[in-house]
Amino acid sequence: MQKVFINCSFRWSLIVLIVYSFSIGCMLLETNENRTETSQSIATSESIKDETLSLPRIVVLGDSLTAGYGLYPEEAFPAKLQQRLQLAGHQFEVINAGVSGDTTAGALRRLDWALEGDVRILIVALGGNDGLRGLPVKQMKENLSGIITSATSRGIRVLLAGMRAPPNFGLDYTKQFYEVFLELNEENDILFVPFLLEGVARVPELNQMDGIHPNPEGADRVAAYLWTSLVAMLPTVEVSVN
Repeated sequence: MQKVFINCSFRWSLIVLIVYSFSIGCMLLETNENRTETSQSIATSESIKDETLSLPRIVVLGDSLTAGYGLYPEEAFPAKLQQRLQLAGHQFEVINAGVSGDTTAGALRRLDWALEGDVRILIVALGGNDGLRGLPVKQMKENLSGIITSATSRGIRVLLAGMRAPPNFGLDYTKQFYEVFLELNEENDILFVPFLLEGVARVPELNQMDGIHPNPEGADRVAAYLWTSLVAMLPTVEVSVN
């Protein structure tokens, strides 16, 4: 009887050991599979990241009009430009370097950061906050000139978008303010569009409730306005991207 009991106990122990070993094996297999899937996911993510980083860049340097104040990121006009580029088969990454409340002086200070990477085109869409605050037009011109010079010295093509000041500070200030953009266009080898908000400013259905910042339809109109000049610049900066 004792021998039978020992044999039964041995058999049950052996069965438990086999089941336990099988369970551990399954766990190890599952862990290895998870690690493989994770490694593949990481590799895929890194590949996508590397592909994005390898694309030449178009940087839009601006203020809240560029940043897309009151809009979703995909509704801001730089994102709309990105969509147009993709649809047209142009391989560029559009960088939205808009900062709400920024002046030309602030943009000049952060320019080196904005121009990191393989930047081919810089769209300068500044001046709105300088005009709203009545800042000296001479200083604004120096700041914009510094931005243009720094970009062109790196071989970056520049598209300058004109801006207009509100009439709050008088006709002389308004006139001198806009003349800055005309002078910069004459003095530099750049492309120029007269007014960033052409066809959008003072059109209620294209602006948000504040009457200053474009709504999604207005942002799309801004992108369409810039697109004609931007697409003309592409052949001079475009290279094949593997």
